[in-house]
Amino acid sequence: MSTSENNNDIKITPNDEEFENVKLNTWQSIKKFLSELFDIRSETDRDATIEAVKKDISFKGHTAWILIFSIFVASIGLNVSSTAVVIGAMLISPLMGPIVGIGLSVAINDVDTLKRSLINLGVMVFLSVLTAFLYFKLSPLTEETPELIARTYPTILDVLIAIFGGLGLIVAKTKSGTIASVIFGVAIATALMPPLCTVGYGLAIGNGSYALGALYLFSINAVFIALATFIVSKILQFPLVRYANSKRRKRTAQIASLIAIAVMVPSVWLFIKLLEEQVFENKTKEFVKNVINYDGAEVVKFTQDYKSKNIDVYLIGRPVPQNKIDEWLKEMETTESLEQTQLRIYQGADQSGEMAAKLSGEIKAGILEDLYVKNEQIIQGKDEKIRFLENELALLKVQNVPFKELSEEIKINYDNVETFSYSNKITTNFKDTDTLPVINIRWKKNVPYKERKADLKKIDAWIKFKMKLDTLQVSEYP
Repeated sequence: MSTSENNNDIKITPNDEEFENVKLNTWQSIKKFLSELFDIRSETDRDATIEAVKKDISFKGHTAWILIFSIFVASIGLNVSSTAVVIGAMLISPLMGPIVGIGLSVAINDVDTLKRSLINLGVMVFLSVLTAFLYFKLSPLTEETPELIARTYPTILDVLIAIFGGLGLIVAKTKSGTIASVIFGVAIATALMPPLCTVGYGLAIGNGSYALGALYLFSINAVFIALATFIVSKILQFPLVRYANSKRRKRTAQIASLIAIAVMVPSVWLFIKLLEEQVFENKTKEFVKNVINYDGAEVVKFTQDYKSKNIDVYLIGRPVPQNKIDEWLKEMETTESLEQTQLRIYQGADQSGEMAAKLSGEIKAGILEDLYVKNEQIIQGKDEKIRFLENELALLKVQNVPFKELSEEIKINYDNVETFSYSNKITTNFKDTDTLPVINIRWKKNVPYKERKADLKKIDAWIKFKMKLDTLQVSEYP
């Protein structure tokens, strides 16, 4: 093979160069698209954002009254378990302002704004709890509703909502021309107001655990919203507040750093703890569903306690032998997140004092209630079927009335009868509908009243006996 032929083998043609250029341009276009898609620096107005956040911190005049009215609306919504009303209250609540102000002031070393944010947040919280307390104290409706119970203890989902909601809020605020719909959405998602209303409810009914749990939930939401604001402000490099006095600047930076650490460290620890608790609960549900199985036995109820690491399972039906329970215990020891957990099995066949006490309470009441409801439904269905069949039987008998035979016998035995007829009457009490056969008698003129009544009674008894229908109605024309 010649040298020229070898050179032709490795020569780059114009088509290859064009393809390389297309690839390069395509990759650059993708990079540019992705950078523009997720870039928030170019449209960030730092000065306007700082000014807007500081403006929302203020709490006086109109803002105070808006907060009071929104707390009343939220309390009513929680009281009647109306999600729509609670959402409406969250939309008009001004609670978000001071919380965002705390996060931003720490990020830019603004001590004055931090003080103002903390004072206004404290006043808002106190006024909110006081308003809710007065409402629930004076309201005749103090029943625990699902909306109230849902705000008595935080979960890992509440933490995640607060984190991502706070990030969405501060990103929306930093954009030139704030996205109002995002701010409204965050106000609904993070749900700052309902926990404060639940604190007032707990104090009003004297339930300290409700009040502390709801306050705990509010604190988590507030801390993580402020933390999200702090992180985004640092990422976007908001300008630090400069002080003429170098000592004050240094002290301010130290204070801001300490506050940031004091907020972040407990927040991370709290997040991890709540995550572990949620994982424990999910693993428990999966274990009971997939492992606690035995022919003839059924799981009535199970409870789990993360703090004591106990799982209690209640069974009814066929007794489970000890070797099977030992298998469950061994499998639990190898199950992730349940290694140190104690499994306790309670069986319905166990007549020991402990089991009897367990079944005599809430579990037994629940079982009896379920059985009662099911039996009532079965009985009600049977009664309806019986009534339907009775009506059908009566209708068939009416349709087969030997009218000619009856009329001839009436004519022979009762001279005073002028006309004899029958018809079907449909009646209803708006719950049940019945079809009744009706016999109508018309008497000749000048027949005494007592004689008519006596003959009508005899005719009634005779026709019911002959047709074997207790529901038949005999009447006379007026």
